[in-house]
Amino acid sequence: MALTEIDRTLLKRCLSEEPGAWKDFVDRFIGLFVHVINHTAHSRSVPLSADDVEDLCAEVFVTLLSNNYGALRQFRGKSSLATYLTVIARRIVVKEITQRRLSEALGHVPAHGSSLDAAGVGATESQRIEDREEVTRLLRVLPPREADVIRQFHLEGKSYREISASLGIPENSIGPTLNRALDRMRQRT
Repeated sequence: MALTEIDRTLLKRCLSEEPGAWKDFVDRFIGLFVHVINHTAHSRSVPLSADDVEDLCAEVFVTLLSNNYGALRQFRGKSSLATYLTVIARRIVVKEITQRRLSEALGHVPAHGSSLDAAGVGATESQRIEDREEVTRLLRVLPPREADVIRQFHLEGKSYREISASLGIPENSIGPTLNRALDRMRQRT
């Protein structure tokens, strides 16, 4: 589907920072973002609270606003604006969900009641770098196969079926492999 004139005009208004343009943009696409968040979480079997959905929506909007509408400025009109925004929203949600999965797997507990607090929503960049370095260090202590399974499940958000196909191991061995690997990683923390 091509870029509609309505979306072209809305995008132009946002990029030129016309009064009310951002509100119109939010009104037009918030439903899409909520759908993408819920669908992505459901497809990865991750339960979300209403606060989690709100936090993820905010994260999507912050990303779109950052760098003077950088993501919107990169849109080239080769698809519908909704398709482009769906891809951006999905990437953000997948990133946050995989961070959440890894954090939960390592036994970190949310600080403020929102289950996504543990995933690093609102965390400083230095904290995210420290967490990434810690995960990398912990993965090095695992046998390569277990590290691959952990990496694909918790960092890349792949399903058991996808991991099985990727690594050529039985799907029913993924769960036990994850448990063994996480136990080893917990012993090192």
